[in-house]
Amino acid sequence: MDHPDLAQVTLQQVLEALVDPVRRLVVSQLVRAGEDLSCGTFEAPVSLSTLTHHFNVLREAGVIRQYYVGTAKMNTLRSDEMEKRFPGLLSAVIAASVAEAKEA
Repeated sequence: MDHPDLAQVTLQQVLEALVDPVRRLVVSQLVRAGEDLSCGTFEAPVSLSTLTHHFNVLREAGVIRQYYVGTAKMNTLRSDEMEKRFPGLLSAVIAASVAEAKEA
């Protein structure tokens, strides 16, 4: 799997990846879990094939890294790298998503 060098990722790419509520849900679940998660463990209101698309968008924007453990595709948040490239962005988006969920 290709993972972009975050130096080559634009703010626009990251914002477009995080604008979708399903992708923000994926990011939030990774943050809450505090560990890498396999694709099959996410709770999302979409089909598995659609969720795969969302993982691809997040990976191509540099938000997550994916790797295999046996046959399971694992997902990890590139939070440290994102913080260096776009300071405060990911934490602000996550905090806003949590606040919005509480209001709903």
